[in-house]
Amino acid sequence: MIRKDLLLLFTALTIGFTASAQSPLRRHINFDSNWKFSLGHAGNAERDFNYGLETAFSKSGSANNTCIEPRFNDNTWQDIQLPHDWAVGLPFQYSKKGDLEGKGYKPVGGGFPENSIGWYRKSFDVARADSGNRFVIQLDGVYRDSKVWVNGYYVGSNFSGYTAASYDITDVLQFDKPNVLVVRADATQNEGWFYEGAGIYRHVWLNVFNNLHIASDGGVFVHTSDKGNDATVTIETTVKNDNIAAANATVYTVITNREGKTLAQSKPQPLSLATYESKTLTQALTLTQPQRWSLENPYLYRAVAIVQSNGKTIDSVKVRFGVRTIVMDKDKGLFLNGKNIKVQGVCCHQDHAGVGVALPDYVQYYRIALLKEMGTNAYRTSHNPPTPELLDACDSLGMIVMDEARLLNSGSEYETQLRSLILRDRNHPSIFIWSIGNEEFQTQYTNIGKRIAEHQLIIQKELDPSRTSTYAANMPNVYYGVNQVIPVRGFNYNLGGIDGYHKDHPEQPVIGTEVASTVTTRGVYVKDTINGYVPDYDSTYPAWASTAEIWWKLAAVRPWFMGGFAWTGFDYRGEPTPYSWPNINSHFGIMDVCGFPKNVYYYYQSWWTDKDVLNIAPHWNWSGKEGQPILVWINTNAENVELFLNGKSLGKKDMPVNGHLRWSVNYEPGTLEAVAYKKGKKITSKVETTDVPKRIVLTPSKTTLQPDGEDAVVVNVSVVDSKGRTVPVAGDMIHFSLDGHADIIGVGNGDPSCHEPDKCLPGAWQRSLFNGHAQLIIKAGNKPGAVVLKATGNGLESATLTF
Repeated sequence: MIRKDLLLLFTALTIGFTASAQSPLRRHINFDSNWKFSLGHAGNAERDFNYGLETAFSKSGSANNTCIEPRFNDNTWQDIQLPHDWAVGLPFQYSKKGDLEGKGYKPVGGGFPENSIGWYRKSFDVARADSGNRFVIQLDGVYRDSKVWVNGYYVGSNFSGYTAASYDITDVLQFDKPNVLVVRADATQNEGWFYEGAGIYRHVWLNVFNNLHIASDGGVFVHTSDKGNDATVTIETTVKNDNIAAANATVYTVITNREGKTLAQSKPQPLSLATYESKTLTQALTLTQPQRWSLENPYLYRAVAIVQSNGKTIDSVKVRFGVRTIVMDKDKGLFLNGKNIKVQGVCCHQDHAGVGVALPDYVQYYRIALLKEMGTNAYRTSHNPPTPELLDACDSLGMIVMDEARLLNSGSEYETQLRSLILRDRNHPSIFIWSIGNEEFQTQYTNIGKRIAEHQLIIQKELDPSRTSTYAANMPNVYYGVNQVIPVRGFNYNLGGIDGYHKDHPEQPVIGTEVASTVTTRGVYVKDTINGYVPDYDSTYPAWASTAEIWWKLAAVRPWFMGGFAWTGFDYRGEPTPYSWPNINSHFGIMDVCGFPKNVYYYYQSWWTDKDVLNIAPHWNWSGKEGQPILVWINTNAENVELFLNGKSLGKKDMPVNGHLRWSVNYEPGTLEAVAYKKGKKITSKVETTDVPKRIVLTPSKTTLQPDGEDAVVVNVSVVDSKGRTVPVAGDMIHFSLDGHADIIGVGNGDPSCHEPDKCLPGAWQRSLFNGHAQLIIKAGNKPGAVVLKATGNGLESATLTF
């Protein structure tokens, strides 16, 4: 069960757009609402609103007869709110055109031109009283190859589907009359081999600030170092002058605790800047006996950089930061604040059931809290820059992060992406290491790979000397190419060669950048090649990988091995293994795409936490198999376990450290119970044969929503029998209705072969249970009041929730 105290740390964003002279000096205005959307066409210009027929680039501001034109009538377009992933709403489709397997069988990409271009339009006003400021549009993530126009003027492009882009639109704005922002997203080309979505799937912002201002991209860099019991906080502030004349300024910095109390303040430092010049000032402050940011107490301070001119404050930027030390010792592993910790990590892609890659911020926190509950302490952003809110969640909840670049490439585009990643993310205390790439099998062995890595490492040290880097190499005991220059050797699998590598290269710290890769289907315990299911035991894995137990037993006893990142924390769309269609998502997750635990979850929880864990698998509903042997798998961190069937002992066994226990039990209906002892404490667990489903149960992750148009809640759905016991094999279709100012935005059930829609028509939301569970996500509206969710099913007692 998810800990509610972790989620209570998250406060939803409540920023609104008020363009007036009385607004704050610097505004970061959420631009997610009131967009219009339409699909275009990658192969037919007429169906792409004449883009390619008319000349959109021949004259500034001239894009006649296209949807770029401000006067274009978009009344027939769909009303949407960001974040938005149009691919998740497409039907599942089997096809050999394009890499649909990697896309989760969503018909998007080069083979489907009718589904691969998306157009977005938004109208907005700016008050004349705000003229004289600078205005910058910030797009945190568009998949993919985006082009941006304001009032018909082309302002820029970004081919990356993961790197944020900002565009100064000051010169083309209109005051006291409508402005039109247009974005074209082209998803015909993919960057990964996994589901990547399509569209403006992260937030869009309008940033408003003075012409003399703190630089937008990484303009404040905060890093800390130990000074005995105290800490030195170094703040590097970059100020830019976008005035048409030289300007003078004064810069100082204030550090506060999280309640806003001032703890330290620097002296004002003068600065003179020529037109369009930037300069960086460094200021150092001392914090006396600070609270250290840690996994258990992720305390965040605030550093506020302030710019004054002519005696008035004209700009300020607030940055959350943590005081902590990271040491990677070649012999003893990882140390956080002097405490030795083993990396108990997971790799994750960024999609979730029902919403694709367009996750509400709350769901980021929800997912990190689920991982924390399992005992996870580290997260790898495989294989791309994450959304900023994911890192905010890791900062707030206490999770260290390996932040990964999309590609090992030193060309100008990719150098810009790496710089953008580091500048954007380097203030996050959760990040303990950068990853410059993943499994570049054509490059990693070569001298070219070595030179690219050296180039990228120089950039990393230039922008963030406080950290180091690794590279996720799927190579055994090999020391050439990238491995010759990477500071921390990352192992993707190939753990059979890890002892030899450490012996041969004892000066290089070692971490498992990608390990395990067990494939399981939640709640399925018999191999099913028709539906593409694999048993929910830690027993099946591809040839290149291993079980959870194999890798963890190896990591746990080697002090120099820092630990690693299991593949993966959650199932994800695409890359189905070992089967393809009808599978539409992977089986690698320790949890399914909804976040419902699989059996292997309890293996990790047993050895990654000190919780009282005693889990029995499978369920005990096996009608038709009476008298036949059932494999029973026990995960626990107790010293011993005795198993009982209907009160009769089936024997007592000692639990091997970092292992599990098995029994073969001839099935008879009733109760299978485990009794264990942990440090003298008795722990019990049982599974029972249930009756048929009788009543629907709705379990929300919280019961209050902020009426801000951004907040969300996850509601898990199950059914119970007449005795209130969850029915683990139920597959009932559940129908949902919602009253009030909120919307259902997605449904799922964790079934890797379910082709029911993630997005339903208004008034027709439904989802079948898969092995007893389903899920829906509700997003808040902009008005206060009660929101009522009702769930119904054929022959079932309904359930109602009020938020």
